[in-house]
Amino acid sequence: IFCETEGDYSALVRVIGRVFSNAEALMKSFRKDESNATGNLESSQVTCGDNQKKQTTDKMGASSAATLPDEGACEMSNLCNVTVDICAVRRVYDRLLAIDQVEAALVNALIYLSPNVELDLEYLDAYETNPDYLNVFIIVMENSNLHSPEYLELALPQFCKAMSKLPVTALARLAKLWSTYSLPHIRRVMETFQQLITFTIVSNQYDDENLVNDDDTVVTATQCLKVVFYASIQGGEVDTENNTEDEEILHGRNSDDLTLHELLGEEQLYRKAPPVEILAKELGVRPIDSIKPLIPFEEFINESLNEVLEMDKDFTYFKVDSDIKFSFQSCPFILSIFTKSQGLYYDNRIQMYSERRLRALYSLVQGHEPEPYLNLKVRRDHIIDDALVRLEMIMENPSDLKKQLVVEFEGEQGVDEGGLSKEFFQLVLEEIFNPDIGMFTYSDETKLYWFNSSSLENEAQYTLVGLVLGLAIYNNCILDVHFPMIVYRKLMGKRGTYLDLSDSHPVLHQSLRELLEYTGNVEEDMSLTFQISHTDLFGSPVFYDLKEQAEQIPVTTENRQEFVNLYADYILNRSVERQFTAFKKGFLMVTSESPLKHLFRPEEVELLICGSRKLDFEALEKATEYDGGYSKDTRIIKDFWETVHSFGEEQKRLFLQFTTGTDRAPVGGLGKIKMVIAKNGSDTDRLPTSHTCFNTLLLPEYSSKEKLRERLLKAITFAKGFGML
Repeated sequence: IFCETEGDYSALVRVIGRVFSNAEALMKSFRKDESNATGNLESSQVTCGDNQKKQTTDKMGASSAATLPDEGACEMSNLCNVTVDICAVRRVYDRLLAIDQVEAALVNALIYLSPNVELDLEYLDAYETNPDYLNVFIIVMENSNLHSPEYLELALPQFCKAMSKLPVTALARLAKLWSTYSLPHIRRVMETFQQLITFTIVSNQYDDENLVNDDDTVVTATQCLKVVFYASIQGGEVDTENNTEDEEILHGRNSDDLTLHELLGEEQLYRKAPPVEILAKELGVRPIDSIKPLIPFEEFINESLNEVLEMDKDFTYFKVDSDIKFSFQSCPFILSIFTKSQGLYYDNRIQMYSERRLRALYSLVQGHEPEPYLNLKVRRDHIIDDALVRLEMIMENPSDLKKQLVVEFEGEQGVDEGGLSKEFFQLVLEEIFNPDIGMFTYSDETKLYWFNSSSLENEAQYTLVGLVLGLAIYNNCILDVHFPMIVYRKLMGKRGTYLDLSDSHPVLHQSLRELLEYTGNVEEDMSLTFQISHTDLFGSPVFYDLKEQAEQIPVTTENRQEFVNLYADYILNRSVERQFTAFKKGFLMVTSESPLKHLFRPEEVELLICGSRKLDFEALEKATEYDGGYSKDTRIIKDFWETVHSFGEEQKRLFLQFTTGTDRAPVGGLGKIKMVIAKNGSDTDRLPTSHTCFNTLLLPEYSSKEKLRERLLKAITFAKGFGML
């Protein structure tokens, strides 16, 4: 008040400089009243990490709501064993940041503070000596102007470097505290680190000699962003209970046996699993546990970083030099699915090279002819039988699956450059998903397949389906399969729950939700018991007891949640346990040693296998090549693209299905498809044809644009497509 009255803030600037530039002084500032803190703790019934915030702030924009006191954080800081009065810090910042002279003092203080804090943490174990040292970081991060250029150039980079020196226990406490913040406040923290990363990248030039991995500012800001990432998960809706361990279905080698890689000193390059994320372990929560984070996962992706990242180099650091070189694959949340798919591609290719090399060495020692590829010779009219026979042979030596797949159709000439493998996948899936076989049920409402709990087929056929999905990822193919998301969640280690029914069994989900929300007398009005029924393959009723003596246990208001949980568990887990276990076994035979589970979330695994429904036909046109005399300037080609661009959404999907075998785009979009349009004779009444295995459209040179449109529409409308890219 004195400074405002006098119009002279020099005294305030000196105080701010002394306090905010000294870790000891800052750590002891803004302390909570111990008596009030105790009272708040006793009166609150929530625990650290719960997200108890006023819903009104969620309806506000980040810019307006972020300036309001975060009452949840003020209370929750007690429960996170934090001694800072966060509301007091925010009130002070609101006053100080309105004064220009003070802003400059805060910047200079942070520049002086950060190197000293870094030294304290690295050499003096400051946090272990006094856990209140975390207060320094809590107070500084409440400055809502950290994203401004004055901080981005020097102060914030140095502060991130200091923050990266915090031990994992301190980072976990910070994540727990931030998880209690309102959405506008935690988003501001996230945007602060994101803006620093982007600002640094656009201000520098990166190449093979100057990698972004060597930029301390980008690296440490990413590590700080990781804390916000886990805070967002913990503060949202999570399920940490319904987990499954990967079944002991893959008979591994004896741990005492040495592999050739170990004998050659190359075991690091071919290690089987990525390092454990220690912050996730400390918090007891993983990305797969997230049902709905506070901040959508997509907002953590930094496009500027993805554009300059040399993925081949980053992959090497991830697999080999992770202890001395930073890899952004250790923070996969910041990478786009396309960038991560490149990392998976390099991993797959190294495994293929490794297996080919091992086979050559073993063959040399044993005097056998080397078999560097996974050769599949099948008959078109017995494709499932032949594939199952080959599967039995592979089971004896699963490492064969790490070889590059080469398919040969008996009685046909042709070298597999990818097209024959693609056709093999297509034919296998078309046969297995045939309703007459009865392995899967199909829902006309959801357009999705689900495991048939009454199927009479043996486990080997389900293992084959899992193998096909795994091989498709391993060999960089896209499949036209339609599973609900719970299938991918289960593959990644989760059990199905009531929430998953909304996708896989929407009618049942709606019925169970009505049961949970019913306000009348559940027992008298609904007359349900813990015995349920469904129809088998032949339409006969099958009864199942969710509990012992289920028929005598009525469903009541008190136990209806238990009934719903058990019902969902039966439908999604127990009833299809035999089928899904075999299916997962096949999938893991291919993917268990890859970083798939570390890099990708379930929805991203679906995109890897099935592609995206977002279609950019402008990108497809730019990437298309021409053959047989056609070029992009040929009249009919111009007419063709004008016609395709005029199609509606459904017609575009039909065209894509007709030409490539699926109505979805691969990871990275339609621009990643190498489609070829080849001339197929002069004007004719014949319809266009396609080779989906090679993404090739055979297009006659029709005499008019109208005829082209009529012939093309007829071809894509009446052609039956079931395939992949």
